[in-house]
Amino acid sequence: MTQVLNNISIIGAGAWGTALADVLAKAGRKVTLYARDVKLAETVNSAHENTAYLPGEKISPDIRATADIAGSVAGAQLVLLVTPAQYLRETLKRFSPHLPKNVPLVNCAKGIEMTTGYLLSEVAHAVVPDHPYATLSGPSFAIETVRGLPTAVTLATEAGEAEGQLWAASVRGKAFRPYLSPDPIGVEIAGALKNVIAIACGIVEGRRLGQNAKAAVMTRGLAEVKRLGVSRGAKPETFLGLAGVGDMTLTCSSMTSRNYSLGFEIGEGKTLEEILKSRRSVAEGVTTAWAIADYAEEHGVDMPICMGVQAILRNKADVGEVVQGLLARGLRQEAD
Repeated sequence: MTQVLNNISIIGAGAWGTALADVLAKAGRKVTLYARDVKLAETVNSAHENTAYLPGEKISPDIRATADIAGSVAGAQLVLLVTPAQYLRETLKRFSPHLPKNVPLVNCAKGIEMTTGYLLSEVAHAVVPDHPYATLSGPSFAIETVRGLPTAVTLATEAGEAEGQLWAASVRGKAFRPYLSPDPIGVEIAGALKNVIAIACGIVEGRRLGQNAKAAVMTRGLAEVKRLGVSRGAKPETFLGLAGVGDMTLTCSSMTSRNYSLGFEIGEGKTLEEILKSRRSVAEGVTTAWAIADYAEEHGVDMPICMGVQAILRNKADVGEVVQGLLARGLRQEAD
């Protein structure tokens, strides 16, 4: 029988954190789900439903939800971090005094810290350097995962083959299959930047620019993501995997994606402020676009689509003018 870690804590009771809790509870793990909202924790425990983020979806009654920080991680053998990227540093600071010594941390969020430009692994290493670390990413809508539909993801770590195998086995579910990768930097960059490209594809769709244009943006967007990743030491093949082209394909083609749907509304003419006011969930691509545009400019990485998204979101640039600017760029080799 494959060895697994049975006591798993999940920090973050949004849609994805709840879906992961459901997967693992149904796989026989002892799951504790931390929710900042006391009432939400009580509802999960009593009604076995996350009415705020996954309304109408019944989840395992074996999930124990709590708003108590210390209690949520007491005795944990593995901790999944499922908080929005911009709150990861604050969350780790609050939880660090209570984390069991050397407990592995698996980050399941996608994004880049806007104030520093740090990848989330860099945030974790800065705040809790003594804990082993991995990244879980890939094409995974929470609503499909919680319904038990087949989902494959990437678990990336530099901790070693044995540790990676153990952590992957521990988060595996009946229809939830993790693949191992030794390239957490590439997986993190792919997961974060596909949200920016998804906004671009949504803008194309909302603006009615056609499927040819959307396919071009998705493909050339992947080239930008790979270009940045390789400049940071990532392996090129990572971007052809689940965390790269897999997640890009999913996120850039469905209104279920928060980032794609946000881009769609931008393309239809709504302002970013109008869209964000009407939403409870976070579209990480907005802050990632700002962070990555600053990084690309500073380090001379050519990322015209990401820069265009940033110009539309931050500077309120006209969509038509940004599109014309991209089309007017000088010709180049596709492989560049």
